[in-house]
Amino acid sequence: MYKLLIRPLLFLFDAEDVHHFSFAVIKIFHKIPFVRSLIRSMYTIRHSKLERTLFGIRFPNPVGLAAGFDKDAKIYSELSNFGFGFVEIGTLTPKPQAGNPKRRLFRLKKDKGIINRMGFNNEGVDKAVMRLKKNRGIIIGGNIGKNKVTPNDRATDDYVICFEKLFPYVDYFVVNVSSPNTPNLRDLQEKKPLTKLLNTLQEYNHKKEAPKPILLKIAPDLTNPQLLDIISIVEDTKISGVIATNTTLRRDELASDPSISAETGGLSGKPLTNRSTEVIRFLDTQSNSSFPIIGVGGIHTPEDAIEKLEAGASLVQLYTGFVYEGPLAVKRILEALVR
Repeated sequence: MYKLLIRPLLFLFDAEDVHHFSFAVIKIFHKIPFVRSLIRSMYTIRHSKLERTLFGIRFPNPVGLAAGFDKDAKIYSELSNFGFGFVEIGTLTPKPQAGNPKRRLFRLKKDKGIINRMGFNNEGVDKAVMRLKKNRGIIIGGNIGKNKVTPNDRATDDYVICFEKLFPYVDYFVVNVSSPNTPNLRDLQEKKPLTKLLNTLQEYNHKKEAPKPILLKIAPDLTNPQLLDIISIVEDTKISGVIATNTTLRRDELASDPSISAETGGLSGKPLTNRSTEVIRFLDTQSNSSFPIIGVGGIHTPEDAIEKLEAGASLVQLYTGFVYEGPLAVKRILEALVR
């Protein structure tokens, strides 16, 4: 029903408008008595084969919702009822920011992809914290970044602010230095500034009574030597793992209208499937599986998820696949994993 009726209808309208409309519909439906439990019973699968313990966290299943979908932690509780084992919010910045000018979200229908140049649009970390205080047991990842106006030499301050404010309310952190939509942000992936940033966060982390996992989200466009640097940085800073990967700037062999595929921004979805798997496999092999990897990028089918897990990922995340395949996407993957 989703692919035949709902998706074609939604895809007639602007992608960002549909995103906000969908949020409103999900929220309204969850206010109807018994709908929450009905949705949970339809889409959630509980099975011992699906459980994973990672970073000291017990995940009910290995399929999560990637950052960017629920940036401001507005409907994480409702989204968890669609079968996700965990939800990652953000990217959050210390101060609210509008992001880049609209129009900034584009569907590549023939390629099952999305280009976005959102630019860390969010209401600021304080608003998210207010909503997270209502959390009742959902595993939450906090994806953090810097404000656009903050120069790179002061970027660490922004990450520390978000880390400190979110600490009581999230289960793990993700350091996002790989979005292509904030000017010069990817420069922070270079070895020296990245090591400094992660070491600083670890210093604050280890002052806590119970430190929390810190992961690094990396770009798919890194070269093999750069990926080897990432392995070295993870080992040196002793962070908990890596999320591979963010969106790509590459536009290889796309079938969609060139006027759309040429839009600037990060590309996600099926065009990213193979590259993100390559990065996962490279990191896992070259590091001798010395740290966990969360795999994200082009997961639309059970086969895509299984491929990521076999390449070395411990958990996987969906975003664009959830948009194109609909609410049954997670259930289908979990059913395949149980089989």
